[in-house]
Amino acid sequence: MANLNITNILEKMTGKDKDYRYMATSDLLSELNKESFKADQDLEPKLTITVLQQLEDASGDVSGLAVKCLAPLVKKVGEDRVVEMTNKLCDKLINGKDQHRDTASIALKTIIAEVTTPSLAEKILLSLAPQLIKGVNTAKSAEIKCECLDILADVLHRFGNLITKDHEYMLNALLSQLGSNPASVRKKSISCIASLAPSLSDDLLAKATLQVVQLLKNRGAKSEITRTNIQMIGSLSYCTSASENDEELREYSLQALESFMLRCPRDISPYCEGILNLALEYVSYDPNFTDSMDEDTDEEAKEEDDDDESANEYTDDEDASWKVRRASAKCLSAIIVSRPEMLSKMFLEACPKLIERFREREENVKMDIFNTFIELLRQTGNVTKGQGDIDESSPRWLLKQEVPKVVKSINRQLREKSIKTKVGAFSVLKELVVVLPDCLADHFGSLVPGIEKALNDKSSTSNLKIEALVLTRLVMASHSPSVFHPYIKALSAPILSAIRDRYYKVTAEALRVCGELVRVLRPNLETTSVDFKPYIGPIYNAILGRLANQDQDQEVKECAISCMSLVVSTFGDGLERELPACLPILVDRMGNEITRLTAVKAFSVIANSPLRIDLSCVLDHVVSELTAFLRKANRALRQATLGTLNSLVVTYGGQIGSSSYETIIAELSTLISDMDLHMTALALELCCTIMVDRKSIQNVGLAVRDKVLPQALVLIRSALLQGQALQALQRFFASLVQSANTSFDALLESLISAAKPSHSAGDQKCASTIEMLKGILKDDSTTNSAKQHMALLCLGEIGRRKDLSNHVQIENIVIESFQSPFEEIKSAASYALGNIAVGNLSKYLPFILDQIDNQQKKQYLLLHSLKEVIVRQSVDHTGQSELQDSNIEKILALLFNHCESEEEGVRNVVAECLGKISLIEPKKLVPALEVRTSSPAANTRATVAIAIKYSIVERPEKIDEIMYSKISTFLMLIKDSDRHVRRAAVLALSTAAHNKPNLIKGLLPEILPLLYDQTVIKQELIRTVDLGPFKHVVDDGLELRKAAFECVDTLLDSCLDQVNPSSFIVPFLLSGLGDHYDVKMPCHLILSKLADKCPSAVLAVLDSIVEPIEKTISHKPKGDAVKQEVDRNEDMIRSALRAISSLSRISGSDYSIRFKNLMNKITATPALAEKYNSVRGE
Repeated sequence: MANLNITNILEKMTGKDKDYRYMATSDLLSELNKESFKADQDLEPKLTITVLQQLEDASGDVSGLAVKCLAPLVKKVGEDRVVEMTNKLCDKLINGKDQHRDTASIALKTIIAEVTTPSLAEKILLSLAPQLIKGVNTAKSAEIKCECLDILADVLHRFGNLITKDHEYMLNALLSQLGSNPASVRKKSISCIASLAPSLSDDLLAKATLQVVQLLKNRGAKSEITRTNIQMIGSLSYCTSASENDEELREYSLQALESFMLRCPRDISPYCEGILNLALEYVSYDPNFTDSMDEDTDEEAKEEDDDDESANEYTDDEDASWKVRRASAKCLSAIIVSRPEMLSKMFLEACPKLIERFREREENVKMDIFNTFIELLRQTGNVTKGQGDIDESSPRWLLKQEVPKVVKSINRQLREKSIKTKVGAFSVLKELVVVLPDCLADHFGSLVPGIEKALNDKSSTSNLKIEALVLTRLVMASHSPSVFHPYIKALSAPILSAIRDRYYKVTAEALRVCGELVRVLRPNLETTSVDFKPYIGPIYNAILGRLANQDQDQEVKECAISCMSLVVSTFGDGLERELPACLPILVDRMGNEITRLTAVKAFSVIANSPLRIDLSCVLDHVVSELTAFLRKANRALRQATLGTLNSLVVTYGGQIGSSSYETIIAELSTLISDMDLHMTALALELCCTIMVDRKSIQNVGLAVRDKVLPQALVLIRSALLQGQALQALQRFFASLVQSANTSFDALLESLISAAKPSHSAGDQKCASTIEMLKGILKDDSTTNSAKQHMALLCLGEIGRRKDLSNHVQIENIVIESFQSPFEEIKSAASYALGNIAVGNLSKYLPFILDQIDNQQKKQYLLLHSLKEVIVRQSVDHTGQSELQDSNIEKILALLFNHCESEEEGVRNVVAECLGKISLIEPKKLVPALEVRTSSPAANTRATVAIAIKYSIVERPEKIDEIMYSKISTFLMLIKDSDRHVRRAAVLALSTAAHNKPNLIKGLLPEILPLLYDQTVIKQELIRTVDLGPFKHVVDDGLELRKAAFECVDTLLDSCLDQVNPSSFIVPFLLSGLGDHYDVKMPCHLILSKLADKCPSAVLAVLDSIVEPIEKTISHKPKGDAVKQEVDRNEDMIRSALRAISSLSRISGSDYSIRFKNLMNKITATPALAEKYNSVRGE
């Protein structure tokens, strides 16, 4: 029936009336778009012939519809029919009439875009490519050649890798066109070769490059041919010798250099300096225009009439020098993006030049200069994240010095008439504030007129207003309120006027700025340096207008709610009359699912206000709504609700009824579990608040004891319990006893029955508790090891806080546990002994030292006890003098004696002890450690390096100034002949990079090549162990390689400005991606980080990276593999997919054929696709 209908439509399509033909073609399009449509064998040829005929229809509307029919038709007919259609269209393109050529070209492009199956793509390529190449070589008209090249570029871009055998033939044909006369043919040939390049073999690519370089060497060639060749070199990846007027040659040369910087960063390294100098020279290249340098020294208070200066500027339609300046700016941008290690140099050489060029007369070039400067700022933020600007060679410090010049130059741009220029200027300032948050404190006044004008001027576009508002918000949020007090009058009116703007994005941004303005007006409730009262009414009314209006965008609704909460919490004491009208609106917004979360957070802000806003009119309603939200599935809503309830209980606890508390506590008990520790911590915090605030209400205490305590006792057994949740649980138990709802004895009994508690005791109970714990230890340890374990941990915690010397022989009771058959009890005993010693050093430290000397078998555990003492003392500055007075010489002699121990565990404990003592006595320890770096015993050298690792902590210490001059001696152990020593040095370097990057920055140029060398697989460290029936390969270098890659990962976070990523990716990272499981995991992390921070360096070698990653995700464990191996392989695949996800976000990654194929493979394999989607959603 459907086919009969189609036959009727086809008949009407060939009628004489064009309207009939149009309607019939439209009907056909509708039929083809139906999923149920299927053409039979007889209908297919009729269908394709009629649609092709319609393409030549005299009516443009009909032929346009026919082109639209092609897209669904390709999917509904057989492959042979599609090939037949492309052949006919190709023939029309090359040999047909001129008027039909455009339609044939569009039709071919449409068909090619719809081809998805490799089999059809191959058939089309085999039939189409030779015809198109023939058209390129033999067509008389340049237009036909261009159309052929256009379509060929499309085909090669999508399917170039499918017909490798024809690559050479195609490449030769295309290279021959580079000498063609019409410029359009040359340009199209270049893009065609660029589309083919990614799928060419290395030999052919080398041949193409060589041929173009040979052509460049031909000094007698016409300048336009030279331009083409330079463009060609740029696509595959001599400026000053260009003739005076040949701007295009300069432009193409700079574009080629830009392309090299981005795509061949390793090979271009030696020429970076020269390229930078060229780009800096030509960024101000303007031979036809002389600009007086005095303009920059003009007074800031420039007359408004000067706005006309941009209108009267010199213009010359034939002047093409702007293209050179634009290409130079982009080339500088490429250097900034791809060379983080040159950043300080860029500030010294390029930054002043870019600031000077802000006054560029050609607007498009000016935008590129702004963008280049923004890239410089972004890279600064990227490279110096988490670093200070103390160092005078630091990019942040250098940028700070340039701020006055930047502001002065940008101010001139804000006085220009062009909207585009003003938007660009605000973008620069915005990025500047993001990178240097407090940099405009001295300059904000000079920017106010520009911001005011952008918001008030009738000619301002929405985009300009948004940029001005975003900048104002960022500056207000990052600077001291006093900076703005002189300008509040000038700024408040335009901001409030923007709240009433028609465009919702302007309104939303203005409301956000208004929120910051409220904070600025009254930063401190006690003292005020500005009279804020005249502003309260206008601000409140402007926001209320938006808050009360239901019919508006969600973003505006949310911003109005947040802003109103800030107004109420800051100015509530001046809004008593208005609150009964405003608060019910906020409550109403809690009932709406879309604005619910924002309204909950708004009440938290109001409840936290020191003004204790009167909420009596809505409090009960708010509490009952919030209690109901604790049952909702939305996690973010539950989190916000717990926080808001906590604030409400603290401020308005007395006004909330006991029945409400009981309901809240019942809901909280369901949230306490180890499935979501963050939510558990918040729920326990709220429980503590309720217990402390509501001691007098008996029902509350009972509800907590009956509902929450059982959940807490289940939670305490969880192995996952840590951090915030553990601290909250400890506070919960303390509150439970303090609120007198549960006796200490009852709680202690519950905790002991839980077997693995954390525990704290009050003064009165301390002695009896310790006696009880000693009793547990004296029992037979084999009967109840869990109780023994708990008792030892408790003794350690109590001993650290209280002197236990009154309890006779307690140290000997603990030492007896060293004999236990259970490892965890031995470990707990050494922990307990060390912490008991912390409580009374003068008594217990000599005892531990004496035992170490006399008890050879217990040495390892006793050293752990000593480590506990030293670590606690190194952190607690008040106790350091106590340890110094003790026999520190004896401790050192003892530790140095054990440096050469054969047991790695002993050496590690000794190293940690030495490292922590060096924090207490650096002047004594650092020279002693330095001497031992040249010890003949490798174990001693390794212990010294690990000791240095433990001495580098995040907080400032007196060892730091000594370390600056000495650290190179220790880190140079990375050259040691022993692999254990090298690994220890790598670990020390990694810790230094993480905790104190400034210590090592100056050494990195020397250390990095040595570090990279540790990532290479060394055959001499691989040995085969003969185990009789089978042989086992042991790789002794594995741990060293893993540590080296993890160290590079840390360096990318803290010292990116010292690392040249290109020289690391190939060959070192590439080798790591194909290494052992333990090495691949950190390499995937590094790759993700580089894709985010240095995308250009990764993009340049993306094709090489694909192969090892593809092998990883395709790897399948052997059939007899144990569960652990299967799980490890799954983890490795997920890790690789995370790296692939980061690579896919790089702009331009889709140009790599190999990467595209990899992505297609992932989406076509259901198991991989599922994992990939889950990884992306993390």
